[in-house]
Amino acid sequence: MIVAVLAVTAAAGGVVVLVSDDLVRPTQEPPVRTQRPTAQPTPRLDQLVPTAEPVKDFGQGGPGVTSAPPRVLAIAPTAVPTQTRLALSELKHVQKVIVVDAGALKISGTTVNLLAVDPAEFRSWTPQPVADQPAVWSALGRGELVTDAAAMRKFGMVLGAMYQVDGGPRLRVAASATLGLKGVDGLVSADLGKSLGFAPEVAVLLHGKPGKISESGVRKLLGEKAQIVVLDAAQRKREQPQQPQQPQQPAKTGTVGRPGSYLELYKLAANRCPGLSWTVLAAIGQVESGHGRNNGPSSAGALGPMQFMPATWKHYGVDGDGDGKKDIWSPYDAVPGAANYLCANKAGQGGERLRKAIWFYNHSWDYVNKVMGIAQAYAKTYA
Repeated sequence: MIVAVLAVTAAAGGVVVLVSDDLVRPTQEPPVRTQRPTAQPTPRLDQLVPTAEPVKDFGQGGPGVTSAPPRVLAIAPTAVPTQTRLALSELKHVQKVIVVDAGALKISGTTVNLLAVDPAEFRSWTPQPVADQPAVWSALGRGELVTDAAAMRKFGMVLGAMYQVDGGPRLRVAASATLGLKGVDGLVSADLGKSLGFAPEVAVLLHGKPGKISESGVRKLLGEKAQIVVLDAAQRKREQPQQPQQPQQPAKTGTVGRPGSYLELYKLAANRCPGLSWTVLAAIGQVESGHGRNNGPSSAGALGPMQFMPATWKHYGVDGDGDGKKDIWSPYDAVPGAANYLCANKAGQGGERLRKAIWFYNHSWDYVNKVMGIAQAYAKTYA
């Protein structure tokens, strides 16, 4: 039996995946020739007309899966109702929330704590090297077990081996990854979790500003019996000296109307945030959707020409054209909404504050460098 082992390591976490022989191409099969697509020139902004027409055909959208790891993990005594989930999302510094099934299995008498997740939905909640490895998520989809690297060492598991669940099925350990979830030994698919009798919708993960999500606020909503694990404890303990800052001017309100070109739309929207260059908005619009040509939803669930996550849009979306609606799909609302979000993260102060604000938009410094490079190019082109 031919077996290939693929190892991926990075500072944020490592992945080891076992790929079975059915994924290895036979030597006699002729190579598939693919024709490289011809690069299309980026259209000029003053010739691109925004449109608020409903999106009919959804593409992939966005720059890909961006890791947004959880800051707090909680296990509730019972299923978390929808009203409580909404209340959790409204907590200060919380940017997104997910609720999944959880359970414990006994393998040869040893208890293993697992989360049961939808691979596509949960992917962005893992460290970037794990999120970027399709084989991990394919393994979950096949009903196999993905274990935490520390749990592999602790329990002496062997990658690729089959393990008998006490009173249940045999499970294959298909991948080992650094999940960053204290107390969680691994992942299975939501469907497998249901068949194993996992407790439905009891595990809550919250992402937001590092070290800022209130543990007491989470406990108040989930009850005193909830188990709460602070995953960013090190950042909470680290004391950072406060640097004096110039007061940020408040973002301007008002509408941008419906200008006849993206160039004019970006310029008008930038006025909402004193100090923010329109070229930054234009660069983000280019990276995220090609100025409305690929509006998603993305694989991470982002929507519209500026690729907002729905929870973020709920807090920062605006009615830019004054039609009485905050439409995540409309460029007339989405572009000024992006300016509003950047300004809330002090983008108008420029320098490192601007770079950090762009990082909040998409948690990647490569993304920040790409946006800044495109912004400089726009500045030269439209000087």
